[in-house]
Amino acid sequence: MHRDPNDLYPPIEPYESGMLDVGDGNHVYWEACGNPDGKPALVVHGGPGSGCSPRARRYFDPDRYRVVLFDQRGCGRSTPHASDPATDMSHNTTAHLIADMERLREHLGITKWLLYGGSWGSTLILAYAEEHPERVTEAVIPAVTTTRRSEIDWLYRGVGQLFPEAWDAFRAGVPETTDPAGLVAAYARRMESEDAAVRERATADWCAWEDAVVSMEATGGPPPYSSRPDRAQQAFVRICAHYFAHGAWLEEGQLLAHAHRLTGIPGALIHGRFDLASPLITAWELDRAWPDAKLTIIDNAGHTGGTETRRTVLGALDGFAGRGTRTGPAGPPPRHRTRATTSGT
Repeated sequence: MHRDPNDLYPPIEPYESGMLDVGDGNHVYWEACGNPDGKPALVVHGGPGSGCSPRARRYFDPDRYRVVLFDQRGCGRSTPHASDPATDMSHNTTAHLIADMERLREHLGITKWLLYGGSWGSTLILAYAEEHPERVTEAVIPAVTTTRRSEIDWLYRGVGQLFPEAWDAFRAGVPETTDPAGLVAAYARRMESEDAAVRERATADWCAWEDAVVSMEATGGPPPYSSRPDRAQQAFVRICAHYFAHGAWLEEGQLLAHAHRLTGIPGALIHGRFDLASPLITAWELDRAWPDAKLTIIDNAGHTGGTETRRTVLGALDGFAGRGTRTGPAGPPPRHRTRATTSGT
């Protein structure tokens, strides 16, 4: 299908969808779009707890890709929903999400698939691919994160040096803690409160802080976090705080230390130089640890991306579309250590 190189593919609807029983009382929503006989690809959304978006479908050539999207446990259309205080969060961890992805792959009869996603999605992609490298053909990752505790500390404390007034308000939202390093855990406790007003106030304060961190980026729309529907906001904050208070149940630096397991998997890393939510250094370190990755630095972009980020992601996905399939042009070959490239200058 032809498209304007600066724009996404036209909107499409799923040709099938369902609710997958993944155990522990959880049912995960999934959908498939594009060509049922095309190259399999899985969209791994961010957050954690943001849910999948119809917009993500439009990054893939619907003639050449079989695109699968899913809502991770507790968010989107998956059930039970994390906005319900009765929902048990003990069955919502990184290991559970990796297992859900594998169960979904088996349910759909897919042998291998390309993985696409950024921010928290990149952490989950890396964790899944390092555990199941034989199931991954390629990965396209904008806004790289590995959810190290140092990255979490930066996002919810360190970057406050640039937004002191917003961070002061964020800190004031949990006056019960005097340790700035304990803010995330304090918010996680508040999101488990039986008092709806406490949960709602914590949700609003958390989303206001998230909006502040990306406030210097020209998104051209409403605040990306606090403008979400109330139910989606509460699930997002509850899941985020739950995961980040536990360091995503990953050993510190685990994903970088195990990046050698990705050898043979081509990866396209796309990262904005002015990404204040997830500084470029993490993408840079991953590029050096992953033998077959290529980092493209977008000089004029931040965490939410922009025209040049979108163009680069589309180019990577178009390039990989024919790789390992019977039709279409061959995608880019694996790269064995070259320096990062920059774009958007």
